[in-house]
Amino acid sequence: MNDDGRPAFLTTREVADLLRVKERKVYDLVAADEIPHRRITGKLLFPSAEIMAWVGGEPSVAGAERPAVLTGSHDPLLDWALRDSGCGLAALVNGSLGGLDLYAQGGAVACGLHLPEEEDGWNIATVAARGLRDCVLIGWAARARGLILGAGVRDRVTGFADLRGLRIALRQPQAGTSALFDRLCHEAGMTAADLTAAPGVARTESEAAISVADGAADTALGIEAMARRFGLDFLPLMQERFDLLIDRRAYFTAPVQQLLAFARTDALTEKAAAMGGYDLSGLGTVRWLSP
Repeated sequence: MNDDGRPAFLTTREVADLLRVKERKVYDLVAADEIPHRRITGKLLFPSAEIMAWVGGEPSVAGAERPAVLTGSHDPLLDWALRDSGCGLAALVNGSLGGLDLYAQGGAVACGLHLPEEEDGWNIATVAARGLRDCVLIGWAARARGLILGAGVRDRVTGFADLRGLRIALRQPQAGTSALFDRLCHEAGMTAADLTAAPGVARTESEAAISVADGAADTALGIEAMARRFGLDFLPLMQERFDLLIDRRAYFTAPVQQLLAFARTDALTEKAAAMGGYDLSGLGTVRWLSP
């Protein structure tokens, strides 16, 4: 309950009654991202304090308290840092685009991203196009991205076009790797008919590598650190940027500051070197700043 006795979250029906409109209109406002809302365990809810501020024409999400969650794409070095830093941030891995949606709704303090863009860019144009405010894009690492190869195909694959007919561990549609995979297929003149998907969907970098290590897939578009982790061959294709989009207000809170401080320690540098495939030269740099 809020101080005024109103529930912290309102249902769609309660919001419709408050606005004196039909529920269909509330769903339309949600679809257009014009009203503060959250999706929690699949249910649509509306923070009452933000709704009242929105009705009064005041900014809402920017000033709202965000949960101590880091969402977005999976990075094994970041995953380790979250645990060993003791920062207290929870991880919700749901892909770069899924994480960006959740962040835009106010559901996380930060989001990990590696989204390919035109002219070899990463993340900046995508985030800027969302019209987000009061946030900053901080560099985390450059990662070696390429093909993780199983023992039976290591001598047959010299480039992306050689994936025709092989079983490929695919990522979920909202993952940055999925967007990159689609672009590489287009550049190689390949279509869905040329591909054979391995069973299931790999939702993290480690799951993709495990599919190859277990023999469920012949190959996966993954990072060098995971190929090394499972003793698999790796064919590098590019360096990608992995960045953290952080809410400006949350940036100065203890959990985020503790994580960023830990990122500057020798322990993280040594861990990245042991994992392999990481370039930390841009760690902590401001890549983009919102209005």
